[in-house]
Amino acid sequence: MTEHLSQKIFPTTQLEDADGDGHNSSVNPTMGEIISKRFSRRNFLQGSLAVSAIAATVGPVALMSAEEARAAGGSAFSFPEVEAGVDANHHVAEGYDADILLRWGDAIFADSPAFDPKNQTAAAQVRQFGYNNDYVGFIPLEGSSEHGLLVVNHEYTNPHLMFPGLVTIAEGKVKQGALSKDQVDVEMAAHGGTIVEIRKVGGKWQVVPDGRYNRRITSTTEMQLSGPVAGHDRVKTSADAAGTRVIGTLNNCAGGVTPWGTYIMAEENFHGYFSGKLPEGHKEAANYKRYGVPEGGYEWANFYDRYDLAKEPNEPNRFGWIVEVDVMDPTSTPKKRTALGRTKHEGAESIVARNGKVVFYLGDDERFDYVYKFVTDGTYNANDRAANLNLLDAGTLYVAKFGEDGTMQWLPLIHGQGPLTAENGFASQADVLIETRRAGDLLGATKMDRPEDVQPNGINGKVYVMLTNNSRRKADQVDAANPRAENAFGHIIEIAEDGGDFTATSGKWEVLLKCGDPSVAAVGASFSTETTKNGWFGMPDNCAVDSAGRLWVSTDGNSNKATGRTDGLWAVDTEGAARATSKLFFRVPVGAEMCGPLFTPDDETAFVAVQHPGDGGEDWSGHGRPSYYEDLSTRWPDFKDDIPVRPAVVAITKIGGGKIAV
Repeated sequence: MTEHLSQKIFPTTQLEDADGDGHNSSVNPTMGEIISKRFSRRNFLQGSLAVSAIAATVGPVALMSAEEARAAGGSAFSFPEVEAGVDANHHVAEGYDADILLRWGDAIFADSPAFDPKNQTAAAQVRQFGYNNDYVGFIPLEGSSEHGLLVVNHEYTNPHLMFPGLVTIAEGKVKQGALSKDQVDVEMAAHGGTIVEIRKVGGKWQVVPDGRYNRRITSTTEMQLSGPVAGHDRVKTSADAAGTRVIGTLNNCAGGVTPWGTYIMAEENFHGYFSGKLPEGHKEAANYKRYGVPEGGYEWANFYDRYDLAKEPNEPNRFGWIVEVDVMDPTSTPKKRTALGRTKHEGAESIVARNGKVVFYLGDDERFDYVYKFVTDGTYNANDRAANLNLLDAGTLYVAKFGEDGTMQWLPLIHGQGPLTAENGFASQADVLIETRRAGDLLGATKMDRPEDVQPNGINGKVYVMLTNNSRRKADQVDAANPRAENAFGHIIEIAEDGGDFTATSGKWEVLLKCGDPSVAAVGASFSTETTKNGWFGMPDNCAVDSAGRLWVSTDGNSNKATGRTDGLWAVDTEGAARATSKLFFRVPVGAEMCGPLFTPDDETAFVAVQHPGDGGEDWSGHGRPSYYEDLSTRWPDFKDDIPVRPAVVAITKIGGGKIAV
């Protein structure tokens, strides 16, 4: 999820609402208020502001671990730390290679046309790697960590970086022009996802262009609505009177791979694709307001009626879902699994519980929105893949409520229970799922600071929640637990489900990290004192747990004038004496966001996705002005004058082979 620096200058660029005011007007308590009330009763708040801030945001076990870390290392990670900074290239820890595997426009089929940035067409783009790669997943073939399917989401597009001649400068002002229909069609083809076979040869990864599973999924791919919402009147349109067939998927941010080897594409900020106004008094008005529809960041409604609310008022209800793709059948129809709810989904990471049910953790990426989980009714069958293919159509969706005493509850979103009744506008489970956010409001869920990736850890039994930031916190909300107005740096919360059971409906929570520069006392960051000046970070976004159970965190928005550094990938200790110690492993070029990350099962490769490199050049002294196609702050990764900046997936391996960070 990206907070675009370029929005100040290029207002028609994709508008991702996470840096807006939010749309949750409920009186539910915020996570900041919960943290404050929880820790204000403890007698930790003594001494300097820095000590107070640390004491207020981590538990006593973490505090003792941090003290021990002063005298003893004990980190689970072994690699020379990268120096934080900003420049035009990427950087990886010494002793590692970071090779470009796939760039925007690269061929993914044997007959794909060559990338021609000055003469782009939708027909070419649907045969090429899409734009702004975000989630990266790996599905082994024949059980191999060196041969498999790479699955990659393409979240959105940056027209000012993609298309020549779009930006003009007059009287010192920068302006982005309107897109043509051909350019909109390229945008639509650049969205979605890529499934491509890859193989490690001689220690280096390469694409298999004639792989039989290779596939592009776009905003024009036919999909099926499945689960409780399928066929409901609120998802019927003039093109789909049955309410079961949807054209395309939008704004696919993070995602997941299921235990049975299917690909999950989460639909996030779908609101920005819609324009126009609902008919006066339309019944969806309140629903759409809660989701920020329409935002109108894209120009697609100029050419396609289904993105115009006045012409197709139900169309937004067909987006904001979790999409499942059977990668083993390139002709299969992707399915929007409505049982998992409709929100601005960051991702859907899963784990098999002890009883065989599969649990999916979900973040709704907007300030003051909620954390969810979904537990399947059925159980996973490791010996029968086909038996698992419809597990996501039936189950229970829960929303999280965090208590001041460090306990938490998972509240079920079930029609007829509590306030989720016809009296409150929910005539069926379909209504609950279409208006998942409002259901969470009524249940009293805890307002979070932009919940993004939520990652279960099968090794230590914990769950990690990335809370990117909340710059809308007001000055009168500042206290020892939240020692800054405009919480720019975010938190990471650690959940322990009761009894170590991922299907539990209650648990405990702790703040693993409060992010930001620990050398500035007023920031109140809570990294261990073993964390170096390069090791701290802000804005945690995506994360991964490798096969050893170690946590890796990537960031979104860490790069700005104040930090003097770019986004990157950090290794974060969660156990023992080194708990809350962080080390920088990889950093992106100027303007980019760090997405992914993903480790192969043998931990010998880390795939990372570098998204929107070169954006926001005015905030880097090395460029000092807006960055656009003709005047880019970097031409990563090609560094050729006639090739624009290109989002890309990078494969990181240890020189000479071996496990990463060991």
